[in-house]
Amino acid sequence: MRLFIFNTLLALVWAALTGIFTPANFLAGFVLGFIMISVAQSVFGKRSYAWRGYKVVSFLLYFFRELLKANIRVARDILTPKHYMTPGLIRLPLDAKSDIEITLLASIVSLTPGTLCIDVSADKKTMYIHAMYVSNADDFRREIKEGFERRLLEVLR
Repeated sequence: MRLFIFNTLLALVWAALTGIFTPANFLAGFVLGFIMISVAQSVFGKRSYAWRGYKVVSFLLYFFRELLKANIRVARDILTPKHYMTPGLIRLPLDAKSDIEITLLASIVSLTPGTLCIDVSADKKTMYIHAMYVSNADDFRREIKEGFERRLLEVLR
């Protein structure tokens, strides 16, 4: 978190030095600061900030791709006379341990059309998800665990 704040300060310094205070110039300064910090960390044998930045971008791209696919699936089901729904209630064992990890996973699952987090067990080891399209429960679990949960935990840990 400290490196992100430092990167933001570098972007502000860039904007001040160039004298152009636009979002595009700030973004350019942020990218330059990111590159500088990444190079400096690689010289000293660390790569956590750059690696985490890569993981955040990777997670966001994955999430938006899944969001688009889910929207298309639901829209197709609404617009066609035939219903393709195979609803189900899925019990998902969790690798996420902390409250923030579980809350973010539940929010991401619920943001995706066709899925909704119903409950989390009292011991925080199981999440219950209602899904509109479940042809195979094991495949659905694997999609959530290897997709959303694994990528989210890579970003947060």
